[in-house]
Amino acid sequence: MEFWRVPLDVDEIQITRGIVYIIENRCKGCGYCIQFCPRQILEFSPKFNQKGYHPPVVKNSDDCVNCHYCEIICPEFAIYSVEVSDELSDSYNEIGDDNEFNEEVNGKSNPHR
Repeated sequence: MEFWRVPLDVDEIQITRGIVYIIENRCKGCGYCIQFCPRQILEFSPKFNQKGYHPPVVKNSDDCVNCHYCEIICPEFAIYSVEVSDELSDSYNEIGDDNEFNEEVNGKSNPHR
């Protein structure tokens, strides 16, 4: 997004970053999380879950601002986001595997995957 002017407090504002976790087998494919995401980081997966629905997948993980809209709107509680610092976000991008990253952050694996 381009601004026609730069805000005066641009150096003081820190935008939080998040990592989105999707519990695929809880999802019923309603698409609310995809529709209401302000950064449009989610899309429908081409594969099916156990219920026969297309769960969402993250298409742009770096754009998540950890707003929790996806959590709030999901009727099945099948999605959540976790705030990460810049250092942890960099290590997540290097690792590339959610379970290894989760072990690093929380000291345990994600039981919902």
